[in-house]
Amino acid sequence: MGTREELDAAGQKILSYIKTELCVSMRFFAPALDRLPYRMDLTTRAVGTDAAFIRFNPRYLVTEFIERPQLLKRTYVHMVLHCLFRHMYAAKRFPDRELWDLASDIAAEACLDGLKFPAVMRVPSDFRDEVLGGLEEKLHVLTAEKIYRHFEEDPPDRDMLEKLTREFRRCDHSFWDRMEDGKGPEPPEKPEIAVPRLPRESDWEKEAKRAAQDMAAGSEAGHGGEQLLRLLRWTTEKRGLYTEFLRRFAVVREEVRVDPDSFDYGFYDYGLRMYGNMPLIEENEYREAKRIEELVIAIDTSASCDAELVRKFLSETAGILASQESFFRKVRVHIIECDERVRGDTLLTDIADMKKYADGFAVRGGGGTDFRPVFRYVEELERNGDIRDLRGLLYFTDGYGAFPARPPHYDTAFVFREDSDHTDRDVPEWAMKLFLGPA
Repeated sequence: MGTREELDAAGQKILSYIKTELCVSMRFFAPALDRLPYRMDLTTRAVGTDAAFIRFNPRYLVTEFIERPQLLKRTYVHMVLHCLFRHMYAAKRFPDRELWDLASDIAAEACLDGLKFPAVMRVPSDFRDEVLGGLEEKLHVLTAEKIYRHFEEDPPDRDMLEKLTREFRRCDHSFWDRMEDGKGPEPPEKPEIAVPRLPRESDWEKEAKRAAQDMAAGSEAGHGGEQLLRLLRWTTEKRGLYTEFLRRFAVVREEVRVDPDSFDYGFYDYGLRMYGNMPLIEENEYREAKRIEELVIAIDTSASCDAELVRKFLSETAGILASQESFFRKVRVHIIECDERVRGDTLLTDIADMKKYADGFAVRGGGGTDFRPVFRYVEELERNGDIRDLRGLLYFTDGYGAFPARPPHYDTAFVFREDSDHTDRDVPEWAMKLFLGPA
């Protein structure tokens, strides 16, 4: 077919041509497409990426370009989606590598199938429609992590696994293994060419945010890009853990407690030896400690929030707050049940009581949802002196409802179930978003 240099040049030319077509068709994708240079790699029979390069076998590219050019364009975008969703960086966290590869490919292809740009449009097979339709019905949001956990709980048999792999696999994931081994790009054949830095996960996260911003600002979301925009936002939002959120509004107070680090024991001991019962430096028995004193937990009891999820939310929250370093010994936690109005307010002064409350929780109300009454109610509690030093409010909800127009003076986080259909898009900028369940 030609010399090594000719093969490399042919592959580079094909990929460059495809990238140009994709950039013209999907302008918002241009910066992400431009982040991956090309490198011939004969260890693969096809094409793949390690987040630093698109690595290709030129014979594969030539064959695909002649016989299936549309599919080759989709493969290109498929690889870029792996990078934007950081699938290769997350691979080491999932023990079943075959299952993770499949979940990553399904997540990427589900996004591609939703795009209506001419460069990547394709009529899906009945089998593909059936698989993706079933997954969307169960998972709502098709991230690789959620798909992986679904297959862990309900594993496909070997025949189905192979069929799914044939349907959704588009690129070689073996380069991800090299990333896990800590190997960066191999030295170039020409020594005068500098070895590029291997992109960090944070680099691709920034790229994903930029792509989402460009999509939202342009008209691309109207070409079937809604699902891609939704997932880009989903994967780049800060899903803070409860511990991270609680630390944000921990208040610094003096708690009576021996502080062994606040003085020099040498001088203390010297005074006792030289002058009898007369230490030179008095021991400071006060120590500054971070504790959370007052907290409001609002629970949406509307029809769309079930009791089991609420019990899980309360149990997880109680577990964190019960840790030694989280709360003062004396606390005040208001648990407010609400839908379109406040239905009840339970004051807890012992974190151990939260677990008991969670075990006996039952949904009351079941109407619509309006978040504003809770904030008005909290203002009233503050005016009456029932709340004196509120630093934060956790609001467990499905996201449907009217939000306050003005931010309160305390930190606020709206907590959503992790498998929700992502109805948090209207959450105001001043509020945090947390997600219940594993990230």
